[in-house]
Amino acid sequence: MIQQQALSIINEVRKAIVGKDTVVCKVLMAMLAKGHILLEDNPGVGKTTLALAFSKAMGLSYARVQFTPEVMPTDVVGYSAYNAQTGALEYRPGAVMCHLFLADEINRTSAKTQSALLEAMEEGQVTVDGTTRRLPQPYMVIATQNPLGSAGTQPLPESQLDRFMLRLSIGYPAPDQEVQILKQTEGARPVDLLQQAAALEDVVQMQQEAAQVHMADDLYRYIQRLCAATRTHPLVRLGASPRAGGALVRVCRASAWMAGRDYVIPADVHLLFFNALEHRLVLDPQARLGDRDVHGVLEEVLQEVAAPKLIH
Repeated sequence: MIQQQALSIINEVRKAIVGKDTVVCKVLMAMLAKGHILLEDNPGVGKTTLALAFSKAMGLSYARVQFTPEVMPTDVVGYSAYNAQTGALEYRPGAVMCHLFLADEINRTSAKTQSALLEAMEEGQVTVDGTTRRLPQPYMVIATQNPLGSAGTQPLPESQLDRFMLRLSIGYPAPDQEVQILKQTEGARPVDLLQQAAALEDVVQMQQEAAQVHMADDLYRYIQRLCAATRTHPLVRLGASPRAGGALVRVCRASAWMAGRDYVIPADVHLLFFNALEHRLVLDPQARLGDRDVHGVLEEVLQEVAAPKLIH
């Protein structure tokens, strides 16, 4: 079963990412739903290791850029260089020409460079000097940003945050898990010992099968009501867009498929609701004065909108 292959990928990644099974599973769900992931977390908790582990376990070509104010759009999408021998311009690929691209600290580069990357994420292609080139398929971006400190940062605007299917946080490990991680500092790095658990064609097949998972009309309406409720909430200035609802639909299908089901249930929606919507909402300033946050607002929405009772 292809689900067994998904489990094999997870088990390989778990060798490098200790005690974070839920995060690992959600990252794979987003990948199978052809989505991009924003990891917002403190330095040193394994964001880079997570991306590298998935690239090795899934047989994906991998590139990483440490974003700084000096990184230019051409570093990301590529550029044309003159070839003196042929007298023609030749395309020199940028870092995005890979299957899995890690945009490390995306909030520390210029808005122009951010836009170049996010355009590639949305369109699945880059255009350099009037020539459009498709990105390798499958194609996924994992972007990271540090929630602490604002010096030298260029926060992503809401329209660009909306391009990320899920926002996740790895968090610090539990004490026993941290001891295990400390023991791994001796000898070879765990990520160097990972085995490939899937080929590119397997990943494409998993994506195709996940996209075919059935979703009942009642669940479509449920997700629509949840998104609409965020737009009318008195503390929300900017609610969830139809694109947010579509992202939630796609990742719920991947969740159901990984669980061995050919249909989505409300539990899939509840599992991914916060990760899919939290980064897309903007609260009214009075919410901050009342010490309210986006998570709390979404909890209210989830409680107020009744889930359908599906019969299979």
